[in-house]
Amino acid sequence: MSDTVVRFFQEGGPFMYPIALVLIIGLAITLERFVYLGAVRRKNRRAFEQGILPLLQKRDYQRAMQATNGSNSAIAAMMGAGISRLLNNNRRDDIEYAMEEGLMEVLPRLEKRTQYLATLANISTLLGLLGTIIGLIAAFTAVASADPSQKASLLSQSISVAMNTTAFGLMSAIPLLMFHALLQTRTNEIVDSFEMAGVKLLNIISDQNAQPVA
Repeated sequence: MSDTVVRFFQEGGPFMYPIALVLIIGLAITLERFVYLGAVRRKNRRAFEQGILPLLQKRDYQRAMQATNGSNSAIAAMMGAGISRLLNNNRRDDIEYAMEEGLMEVLPRLEKRTQYLATLANISTLLGLLGTIIGLIAAFTAVASADPSQKASLLSQSISVAMNTTAFGLMSAIPLLMFHALLQTRTNEIVDSFEMAGVKLLNIISDQNAQPVA
């Protein structure tokens, strides 16, 4: 199996190397993003569900603010912006705008480098096609000066080698596109958790304001 892979790579021509480099870069970005987003999701869940939310449900906003200041999670930064406005007796709209601003500050870090995967997938495909076209040009040029009895076999062999570049380009592009979709889904899930946390805070505020004064 390994010999087949090595032979396939060697027969593809020089364009196999930049495609391989693009694939390696894409896989490195994928691994880094999966690790980062996984850490963000675990840290956010621990900070919100175990620290901030119980205090909000008790209407202990001062301690909730302290919990956000003591956490380095992304969700704590967003919730801290909203709770700070709440402690200053700002309106509900001001609290909501503050949390939206906090989310906008966090979002670029969540989406960082993910879009590169789609670009790298396109580059891989285009490099494969370019390698095939150049290989075909070289093949037809060589066939033009070859012995007539060998032209058919030489042409078919050269075309087969040239097509390896396109195959490898597609083999690199397809998983990169799949990883891009998975990372986008995971990022959207984290963003949804931010929005849900904000809604919980606003609902707690609304329930408090709706309670009748004794």
